[in-house]
Amino acid sequence: MTDAAAKKKDAPAGVTSLPSWQALEAHAREKRALKDLFAKDPERFKKLAFALPGMLVDFSKNLVAPDTLDLLLRLAADSGLEKARDAMFAGDKINTTENRAVLHTALRAPDDAALKVDGQNVSEDVADVLYRMESFADSIQTGVWRGYNGKDITDVVNIGIGGSSLGPRLVTEALASYHVPRLACHFVANVEASDLALTLKGLSPETTLFIVASKTFTTAETMQNANIARTWIVNHYKDEQAIARHFVAASTNLEAVKKFGIAPDNMFPFWDWVGGRYSVWSAIGLSVMLAVGRENFDEFLAGAREMDAHFRAAPLKQNVPVLMGLIGLWYRDFLGFPAYAVIPYHNCLNRLPAFLQQLDMESNGKSVTKDGKLVGCPTGPIIFGEPGTDAQHSFFQWLHQGTDTVPIDFIATVKTRFGNADQQAMLLANFLAQSEALMTGKENKAEPHRNFAGNRPSTTILLDELTPRTLGALLALYEHKVFVQGAVWGIDSFDQWGVELGKVMAKALEAEIKAKKPGAHDGSTLGLLDYIFSHK
Repeated sequence: MTDAAAKKKDAPAGVTSLPSWQALEAHAREKRALKDLFAKDPERFKKLAFALPGMLVDFSKNLVAPDTLDLLLRLAADSGLEKARDAMFAGDKINTTENRAVLHTALRAPDDAALKVDGQNVSEDVADVLYRMESFADSIQTGVWRGYNGKDITDVVNIGIGGSSLGPRLVTEALASYHVPRLACHFVANVEASDLALTLKGLSPETTLFIVASKTFTTAETMQNANIARTWIVNHYKDEQAIARHFVAASTNLEAVKKFGIAPDNMFPFWDWVGGRYSVWSAIGLSVMLAVGRENFDEFLAGAREMDAHFRAAPLKQNVPVLMGLIGLWYRDFLGFPAYAVIPYHNCLNRLPAFLQQLDMESNGKSVTKDGKLVGCPTGPIIFGEPGTDAQHSFFQWLHQGTDTVPIDFIATVKTRFGNADQQAMLLANFLAQSEALMTGKENKAEPHRNFAGNRPSTTILLDELTPRTLGALLALYEHKVFVQGAVWGIDSFDQWGVELGKVMAKALEAEIKAKKPGAHDGSTLGLLDYIFSHK
């Protein structure tokens, strides 16, 4: 018996014990070919392509027959997906290991929403912070807020890590065509020295504003970089008072923020019911608002709000995030595909795969259910990707002719705000050709090296145009897709204890490296420490 089989055999009853799960296991043993599915049903595209505001999502090139979807929808019902979804939107504390609500949807809820957590109307809190963000952004963009010596702010540096960097950086870069002309945004996340040093190299202390993005204001990497940036400002002005004009914070730790030198009015708070990877909609998105302005930020929220409404109200069989999540679960658990790729055919979305790696793998990279038992089945997949057409000249060889089947999300825009019609036609031709080639393949018995197996599935997402609104909808779509899978598996998609152990061990090792006194470690770590000490 393999380790995986033994783990499943010993796992307690859970989602895998449901009759619908077992029916899907039997169904997965049937052979199915995409070309045959299209041949049998000329209306397949019409049935499996869904139009939402500003986008079309096509599931027709996936390895699912009508009975596959019926069984997956039955599994969703049997596992209580709708109840879990409603609990999230209601503000129930579904993050069970931290006893917290999960209300990133409240950050983009309608103005008249009345959402309460522990008796507090969070909608009012959200509106207040959003108003403060808008006022601050206006003051920077109009030149009312200036540096310590009276010069206009021309550069904004967001110092944060994880969700405090990935989301804002993705959105800021994706909306490059909407940027306020006089402001440039930069992002520093890595504690490795070159990240901050090379960013500061091209900037002036007199025209730079730093956003320190850290909920606790204690995140080790973020505070290390923030303190170096603080020293850079103080050394230039020879005056600690300059900090108040060149630093603001997205945080909840008022005392630490004040101690750093940031005025309380320049701390933009958020709440414990906002997880890091879901935080771009909150004060963590201040850099986005500075880059694109409050109206475009409002449009970004509006796109997500439209997707929230669809996810909340659409019947499951027509619910795009639900179908997207269930198809991904079908591949992961029943067809045995451990990975999937995200290929955006838009260079401004080049950070989308990295953003989705955190969103999905940190949320659903779990092996224990909410009740503390082994899941008993594979959970979150490996996610990777790069923009097309670059990716076609790197790992697409493996996708087409390798021994693994990897489902793909292809993303493109019909219209572009850059370039010319010929460029866009070439891009869209490549975009369409890749998914068609992966599906149909090509047989060449005379030259086996030219043989393409085909039958490799993909989902196609076409945005009318990359706008703040369609981007907001796209990110919310992926958020809800991740939620769907976690709810079916019965895991807590909103904690991230897996990042803790290495961070705790790193603190002890940092002290040992500084003192050149190794502690008790395995032989490899001791040998590596010895090498470091001898070469420092």
